[in-house]
Amino acid sequence: MAYDTKHIRIDDYDYPLPDDRIARYPVPGRDGSKLLVYDKGKISSSPFTDLPSLLPADSLMVFNNTKVIQARLHFRKDTGALIEIFCLEPHTPHEYQQNFDSRGACQWICLVGNRKKWKQGRLERTIPHAGGQVTLTAEVVETQGTGEVVRFEWDDVSLTFAEVLEAVGELPIPPYLNRDTEEQDKETYQTVYSKIEGSVAAPTAGLHFTERVFRALEARHIVCDEITLHVGAGTFRPVKSEEIAGHEMHSEYIFVSRDSLERLIRHGGHCTAVGTTSVRTLESLYYIGIKLLRNPNLPENALHVAQWEPYDLPAEWRDTPVTDALQAIVEWLRSNGLNALHSSTQIIIAPGYTYHIVERMVTNFHMPKSTLLLLVSAFIGDDWRRAYDYALSHDFRFLSYGDSSLLMP
Repeated sequence: MAYDTKHIRIDDYDYPLPDDRIARYPVPGRDGSKLLVYDKGKISSSPFTDLPSLLPADSLMVFNNTKVIQARLHFRKDTGALIEIFCLEPHTPHEYQQNFDSRGACQWICLVGNRKKWKQGRLERTIPHAGGQVTLTAEVVETQGTGEVVRFEWDDVSLTFAEVLEAVGELPIPPYLNRDTEEQDKETYQTVYSKIEGSVAAPTAGLHFTERVFRALEARHIVCDEITLHVGAGTFRPVKSEEIAGHEMHSEYIFVSRDSLERLIRHGGHCTAVGTTSVRTLESLYYIGIKLLRNPNLPENALHVAQWEPYDLPAEWRDTPVTDALQAIVEWLRSNGLNALHSSTQIIIAPGYTYHIVERMVTNFHMPKSTLLLLVSAFIGDDWRRAYDYALSHDFRFLSYGDSSLLMP
């Protein structure tokens, strides 16, 4: 079927999701979940622990090693009004690790709940820490898009902002769970391999993996590699326009080491991606590589992948071999004395998109009328309906804490 991607109607990607099918909590034991297997049109069910045996031996599997931060902060005004500040991404310093390492002050782009009750002035909160206390203040500096730039200051410069968040922040579980964050979420809403702080939502396809599963992957000589995409709050933002042309994708930070790029090249530029965030990162690499093939002297800030870039690419570049595109990034890194690519992506993957790097995908079941469901449909076509009908009729659990699927077109 030919698609006019920008004019896809989001209502065509709806399905009935009963409230009782949304998993409020994970199953006991991460790998105790179920796995829907879509293999060239055939659909079946397996325990998640069977995953390694379903993948080609000696293949490459790529994970997103981002770590969810305790990004939700609460302040109470003298009037009693509760103000919620949801940290989205660093503003000053702009680089994630520099910001987390800040002492005394930093700025973030935030969503502010109950903003109408906080017209001006500073909010203040005193918290116990290491036998003493620290006072944290917040003040809106400016409005930026749909968010606010908030300046945080704290009066103990021995603490980094990462430590402040750890002391005062709350882990932001998805709004559709319709419950408060609980202590156990601090563990269950992180993957066992999470390392690089910066996400406000977990790459949930990875929540099922355990040391037992990794040992089974190793036994089949499946190479496990890691990239980083920091998941933004936009991942929960519904498509409100009738056609997806009217939906603006959020921009997300990505980090890929030169070693990972070279490993991907050695595997022919193809892999199994764990989660839609890994998919978005990997597929963005192809377009970054093409940019550099067209102009090897581009600065780093010109490597951002815009939302519609894959669809607007001139025809003569659309058949560029994957390994050529990846090698162009490696050469650019070498010539600039860099060991890793730092960039960002707004890529939207929807029906009409041609996958270049991802051959197999591990992913959970997504919300109706979401960009993530469009991404799945671009991968397995209209069979997404058969897969989701199967999952609904076979008691699969849906969304972040739900069951998983292995998609092999």
